[in-house]
Amino acid sequence: MEDFICPDGLGNHFPFLIQKNLAAIEAAFDLEISLRGNKIMFSGNVAQVRKFKKYLQHLEFIHQETGKLQDHDIQFSLNLVADGKIERLQENFFKKNIIKVDGKEVFPKTTNQRSYVQAIQERDMVFGIGPAGTGKTFLAIAMALNFLISKRVERIVLTRPVVEAGEKLGFLPGDIQQKINPYLRPLYDALYFLIGFERTSELIEKGIIEIAPLAYMRGRTISDAFIILDEGQNTVDSQMKMFLTRFGLNSRVVVTADITQIDLNEPKKSGVFKAIKILKNVPGIGVVHLTLKDVVRHPLIQRIIEAYERVEK
Repeated sequence: MEDFICPDGLGNHFPFLIQKNLAAIEAAFDLEISLRGNKIMFSGNVAQVRKFKKYLQHLEFIHQETGKLQDHDIQFSLNLVADGKIERLQENFFKKNIIKVDGKEVFPKTTNQRSYVQAIQERDMVFGIGPAGTGKTFLAIAMALNFLISKRVERIVLTRPVVEAGEKLGFLPGDIQQKINPYLRPLYDALYFLIGFERTSELIEKGIIEIAPLAYMRGRTISDAFIILDEGQNTVDSQMKMFLTRFGLNSRVVVTADITQIDLNEPKKSGVFKAIKILKNVPGIGVVHLTLKDVVRHPLIQRIIEAYERVEK
């Protein structure tokens, strides 16, 4: 059994953080790890022990430079380890791409998520393509709120195609807004989490945030806005082209899509396929692909998606 003694300058927080995330760290390195005071002890395969020592040295340096590591930092570091990027640990930690929203800080948790956020910061239009749970919509809405709060845009426009997901919902009571609200609920959920119910309701009432079905976009030119098309895989070519030509001056556009969950009668006719093929090399447009490694919901989500993919293949 080998050990790593935490320097006195790191205080108690560093070993506490290791202890708190012990199961995930043991799984990542396939080692048996235990702590005694400021001493971290571990045993297992020689190559993995060497790798773990290097990992701890990187974390030690980052902790000294930043003052304090957080749980999300450990999660991110383990994702880098899984991707074989342990040597880039320090480099990536100092490019966090933190999204600040009304006092909250939202952190991309994987390298692909950071690339996604970076693309949104730098490009006028970005396609975020990936399976459920990879943070496509949540990060896009967090960025939209950041742009709004920092006065880089004057409003946010969120839209979705109104497509039933494999079931006929039949008649829905109420006015048109009440009828379409169930389809737009995931957008509201993200807003409520980030800025709360009251603040969301206030901004919607003032027209600063608009949430509408895709059909409402036709014929409009939307300037000085952050525009998000969610569930872009459920558009046909004509709808996608219509949406992509709606934005005016000083507007930012993000299209999210999960091509594994297309609810159209003819999935191959999804407008997102043609759009990313035609536009991927156009200056000012970014296409970022997220994968199963970027799933940040419950860990079981990743295994569910993998199981379905095996059967479908």
